[in-house]
Amino acid sequence: MKQQRNSKQRQLILDTVMSRCDHPTADQIYLDVRAKDDRISRGTVYRNLGVLSENGEITNVKVPAADRYDSRKDLHYHLFCTKCGKVFDAPLAYHSEYDAEIAKETGFEISRHRMIFEGVCPACVKEDTNDK
Repeated sequence: MKQQRNSKQRQLILDTVMSRCDHPTADQIYLDVRAKDDRISRGTVYRNLGVLSENGEITNVKVPAADRYDSRKDLHYHLFCTKCGKVFDAPLAYHSEYDAEIAKETGFEISRHRMIFEGVCPACVKEDTNDK
């Protein structure tokens, strides 16, 4: 891969992702960055999010509806609320033994696995209960 220069725009995008802990979408990041630099384009934000995640500086979390971005770089799992669309870190340790077991059974060279738990978050459950 060719060497990427670290631009002011990329640093602004990285700082924005690092300042959030709610797994924002690319569009949410764009709006935050745009508030600080009204000359930055949506394409620049999206392209740099790709570069930052490819370089391992942030994590791309693939969930239904829209990719999310995470400042945490350690291997961990996520929870996805099917009602409100929010993404949360799951309180479960990463199980690297799954990687080894699948590699042994399939011959794949496994680098990692991702797990997304889907359900309804406590806030949405409470909202549903209050609506009844």
